[in-house]
Amino acid sequence: MNYDAVFAEQLDDLREAGNYRVFAELERQAGQFPRAKRWTEDGQVADVTVWCSNDYLGMGQHPKVLDAMHETLDRCGAGAGGTRNISGTNHQHVLLEAELADLHGKEAALIFTSGYVSNWAALSTLASRLPDCVVLSDALNHASMIEGIRHSRATCRQWKHNDVADLDRLLSEVEPGRAKLVAFESVYSMDGDIAPIAEILDVCERHGALTYIDEVHAVGLYGPRGGGVAEREGLMHRIDVIEGTLGKAFGVMGGYITASKNLCDFVRSFASGFIFSTALPPAVAAGAAASIRHLKESQIERVRHQNRVKIVRDRLDAMGIPHLDNPSHIIPVMVGDPHHAKMISDWLMANHGIYVQPINYPTVPKGTERLRITPSPVHTDDDIDRLVEALSEIWSQCALARRQMAA
Repeated sequence: MNYDAVFAEQLDDLREAGNYRVFAELERQAGQFPRAKRWTEDGQVADVTVWCSNDYLGMGQHPKVLDAMHETLDRCGAGAGGTRNISGTNHQHVLLEAELADLHGKEAALIFTSGYVSNWAALSTLASRLPDCVVLSDALNHASMIEGIRHSRATCRQWKHNDVADLDRLLSEVEPGRAKLVAFESVYSMDGDIAPIAEILDVCERHGALTYIDEVHAVGLYGPRGGGVAEREGLMHRIDVIEGTLGKAFGVMGGYITASKNLCDFVRSFASGFIFSTALPPAVAAGAAASIRHLKESQIERVRHQNRVKIVRDRLDAMGIPHLDNPSHIIPVMVGDPHHAKMISDWLMANHGIYVQPINYPTVPKGTERLRITPSPVHTDDDIDRLVEALSEIWSQCALARRQMAA
C-alpha cells in the first residue's frame, strides 16, 4: 500500500470540500494585543488585528500575569520536572488549585494540561468507574466531552440541545439503581447560546443525577468574581462538577475541574490523562493564579468587554451583516458556504490586516459556515469601524444577502 498516497488523497478531498485548514502563523506582541505580526510562507511579515482570539479579556498580556510568570520562572526554572505523582507537584500547582476551588465555592480542584484533557480525563474516569453508569450528553457538547464519554464505554444517551423536557424524558427511562451523569456546557462556543442551567439542575436533582458543566467559555467573563454563568445565576452550589479552562479568559493555558474533595481525589487517583501527563510548568500555574486573583476583584475588564461586544453587534446590525443573536460574547457572522468563508477570511487578511478564522465542518454543521468574531476589551472604536466597514465591502463584492432589521 502507498500510505502517502492515501494521506494525499484524503487531504485533497478536504481541499475540494473547502474544509482544509490553513494556520495563520502569528507572533503575538506583548502589550499590543489585539495587534500581532503575521508570518507568511515566503518569509514576509505584516501587521494584523486579531478578531478571533479566545484570550477574551487580553489577560495574556496583563502586567500582573507576566510579573507572576517572570518571577516564578526565575525562581523555579522552566518545567515542572515530572508528572504530578512523580516529583512534578510544585507549590504553584497547589496554590492554583486553591484559587480555583475558592472561585467556584468547591472543596477542591484539580488542574490538567488543557481544557480538552480535563474534560476527556474527568468524564472518561467518572463514566467508566461509576457503577453501571448512563451518561446523558447534550447534543452540542464539545469534542473533548464526547471523546471522554466514548472512551469510558459507558452507555450514552444524547439529549436534544438545551431541551430540558427531552433530558427529563431520557432520565425517566434509565433503570432504577443505575448511576446517571448529565454533561452539558454553559456557553456553547460556536453559536454562543447559553444553557438553561437552573432548569437542567431541577431535572437532574429530581432524578438523582450527577451534574457536570463545562464553563470554559464563561469563566472569567461572567459572575461577580468571574466564576462563570453558574456563579452569575447563583447556581454553583447545586452543580457537582464545574470544569473550566485557564487558556481563554484567564489568558494562560491548562484546564481544571472543581468539585468535592472526594470526587477530585477520585479523578486524581484513576484518570490516566492526569496520572501520566507531565505537570504544567510552575510559571504557567503562577500566571493563571495571578489572572484568577485579579479577575475575582476587578470588574473593569468584564464591563469593557461587554461594551465592545454590544457595539460590534449594533454596528453589524446597522450594516445588515447577518450574525446569530445570542446572549453571550461570541458573535458568529453567518456565511453558509466553506469556500466563501475562507475567501472572505483571506480577503480581510490581505486587504485590511484583519484576521478572522473561517469556521467550517466538522466544527460546525455543513451549510452553517461562519466567521466567529470575539471582541475584547482592548479592541478600540477604530478597530471596530475597520472591521465592520471591511465586512460590508466584501459582503457587497460577494453579493451576499444582508439582514433586514425591523423598523
